[in-house]
Amino acid sequence: MLLSQLLDPRCILIPTRETERFAVIRELVDTLAEAGLIPSAGPVCEAVIAREQLRSTGIGYGLAVPHAKSADAPRLLTAVGKPAQPVDFKSVDGRPCELVILLVSPPHETTAHVQALARISRMWLKEPFRVAVRAATDAASLLQAVREQE
Repeated sequence: MLLSQLLDPRCILIPTRETERFAVIRELVDTLAEAGLIPSAGPVCEAVIAREQLRSTGIGYGLAVPHAKSADAPRLLTAVGKPAQPVDFKSVDGRPCELVILLVSPPHETTAHVQALARISRMWLKEPFRVAVRAATDAASLLQAVREQE
């Protein structure tokens, strides 16, 4: 699975308008709805926020991967936000997040969901990738950083 194949340029926000973690999640879910990838934002947003309230998805080094399963997701979907200022996601390392990657999948797609989480985590551990993402100023440059890392 290649992350670059999951990314839709219409669902990459650089920068996000929002600056608070739940608002950023809502903004990213809204992009999926606006792109016509989900029927409406409401149920998907509720699922992602409910998951986030159980335990933060801020995994460290400035990355958050809010995720959930929803019957409104026809397949594994992603949206990416790079806030103008890092957002407090209550990360395990205490650092605010400079990149937020939303994952939503249908309830039956466990394998793809877990593989995407693992792939994102592995990529983010590499310092050159984090540097390239920090330098990205638009969807095209972020996609290029992902492709080069893959």
